[in-house]
Amino acid sequence: MKDSKIFTTTIGGRDVSVEIGGYCSHSNGECLIRCGDTVVLTNVTMSKDPREGIDFFPLGVDFEEKMYAVGKIPGGFKKREGRPSDKAILTSRLIDRPLRPLFPKGFYNDVAVVATALSVDTNIPPEVFAMIGSSIALSVSDIPFNGPTGSVVVSMIDGKYIINPDVAQKEASKLHLTLSGTQDAIMMVEAGADMISEEEMIQAILFGHEEIKKITAFIDTIVKAVGKPKRDIELHRAPEEIERAVKEYAKSKVDYMFDTFNRSEREEREYIIDKEILDHFEEIYKDNLTDVKDILYAMKKECVRFMIAEKNVRPDGRTLKEIRPIWCEVGILPRVHGTGVFTRGQTQVMTTATLGTISEVQKLEGLDDDFFKRYMHHYNMPPYSTGEAKALRSPGRREIGHGALAERALEPVIPSEEVFPYAIRTVSEVISSNGSTSQASVCGSTLALMDAGVPIKAPVAGIAMGLIKDEVNNKLHILTDIQGIEDFFGDMDFKVAGTETGITAIQMDIKIKGINETILRTALEQARVGRLHILGKMNEVISTPRAELSQYAPKIISFTINTNKIKDVIGSGGKVINKIIEETGVKIDISDDGTVFVATSDAAMADRAKAIILAIAKDIEPNDEFIGVVVKVIQIGAFVELAPGKEGMIHISKLSKKRIERVEDIIDVGDRAKVRVIRIDERGRVDLQLIEKL
Repeated sequence: MKDSKIFTTTIGGRDVSVEIGGYCSHSNGECLIRCGDTVVLTNVTMSKDPREGIDFFPLGVDFEEKMYAVGKIPGGFKKREGRPSDKAILTSRLIDRPLRPLFPKGFYNDVAVVATALSVDTNIPPEVFAMIGSSIALSVSDIPFNGPTGSVVVSMIDGKYIINPDVAQKEASKLHLTLSGTQDAIMMVEAGADMISEEEMIQAILFGHEEIKKITAFIDTIVKAVGKPKRDIELHRAPEEIERAVKEYAKSKVDYMFDTFNRSEREEREYIIDKEILDHFEEIYKDNLTDVKDILYAMKKECVRFMIAEKNVRPDGRTLKEIRPIWCEVGILPRVHGTGVFTRGQTQVMTTATLGTISEVQKLEGLDDDFFKRYMHHYNMPPYSTGEAKALRSPGRREIGHGALAERALEPVIPSEEVFPYAIRTVSEVISSNGSTSQASVCGSTLALMDAGVPIKAPVAGIAMGLIKDEVNNKLHILTDIQGIEDFFGDMDFKVAGTETGITAIQMDIKIKGINETILRTALEQARVGRLHILGKMNEVISTPRAELSQYAPKIISFTINTNKIKDVIGSGGKVINKIIEETGVKIDISDDGTVFVATSDAAMADRAKAIILAIAKDIEPNDEFIGVVVKVIQIGAFVELAPGKEGMIHISKLSKKRIERVEDIIDVGDRAKVRVIRIDERGRVDLQLIEKL
């Protein structure tokens, strides 16, 4: 008999239940969380011993999409789920980011978090419940964890905020904000927005945090009722003797390492000094070299943070609000449809824009209703961008996450299909990296889109903010436009993208136990000022989209026909539409709503294809005029193809005002003729009169 306990609450106006103890008896912690017909099972497990030879916390997080959850059988030959979708990977990142900072330092046991969507109502997305369920499972487990956290999605419709919106509300919203936090602080922010103000974003975050406080309080009641005692695990810490020895030997060397504003010189010093220090301690502490490396890392971090916090000096000599030098370039690749190069300090991104037909949009299948993505952004960061000699690999979670962030930032300014009937793909190649590459890709994509002639609603720029929080002296230092070393040794990476008028995307990761409203407001205001500065630099190179598309881009015209006529245009087995394509050389796409897209580099052929399609789709009426081709001649007249699949006959008496003996004396097979419809009989046969032979 099942032995479990069920706890209930309300989140965003919906009833939510959490069942503990009924399933997965071998996990360290588990929960089955339900909201309506959406059900997510979350498990957490921990290895019995620390992983040897590592200096990091080995946390693994996976969100599992099971197609049976929405009553689908997976496609493909194997008929089973394959590699995770991009959305599953992005959800795994959303789960990971607020949890990771809350594990104790020196905790090196493997921890695996697996959230599986078992049943999904598309009006109640499972992602946020996977985030909540992961926090619950960790909190009730015996795994050391300084939670709980709560998570919500916030939308904004007509100035009002909504928790965990349904599909209709999401479509009407100007904001999609995913938020995680503890009872006291905000841990993670991920948002896409339609150019909303900083104050609207702040109020949305604060509104969501109030709901998060209720969620964490609810989780606390579950922990008190069924939580396991936390396992007493010995956290790794370097022996004090080694710590004293390393600090005494290396202090002046580390200070010298960072006593330069030149990155190349600093890295050269770092390489030489690291080797010298490790060589020195290799014989003394040969079994504890990992500890020596840990201590050396902590010393570097302390040195950089001290320079910023106490001297207001950043590693490259900038002030806290200063942005690195920027230069931009467009149109450097002749064959691509648009190119933008954005350089900020030693971070450089080259983005290309490619225009395609509507049939080239990306179809996404998953736990949501299937939908088509017309704008796609891809992000690549090869090893050479950081000076590393490594083999290339397929995009990982980081690349997918950065690409999705830039895509979200630009989506609000992409013109509608009616205005610009193209599929659009931008690809950002990071060719030099020293921090903020995702935001540089936002800027590079804006430049490439404008260079391609895409009529975007406004240019978008992005910037990354950092934080050095001095807990001892209770001081805050917020950095504008962080570089790699400031991200590495800092407490926050707060990315903000937007136009001149408002925010389009936010992503915040932190390494401390949350931020408050003061940090949030200051960071967003500094980001706004920085964003305007960057937009000004971009506008100096290209301020409006080009009036003409590249000569190598497809030229697309669009028009609509009656949906009842789509089958006539396509024809049996595609016979009619394929004939039009063969005759004109164009590419044709027809949407279910009757919108027709004709793509070609030849404007005359586009017009020809349009005329043929409109002729097919038009109901023939008396007095209509057509230009057609004679396809057959018989003794009493000639048959003219008015449009593919539509013919009419010119009786011999209607070929000329004079009496003629043979049809061929006036017209023959293959001739083009302008004709007028005289009548249509009860059987639908069309009688024509010759106006002129062409």
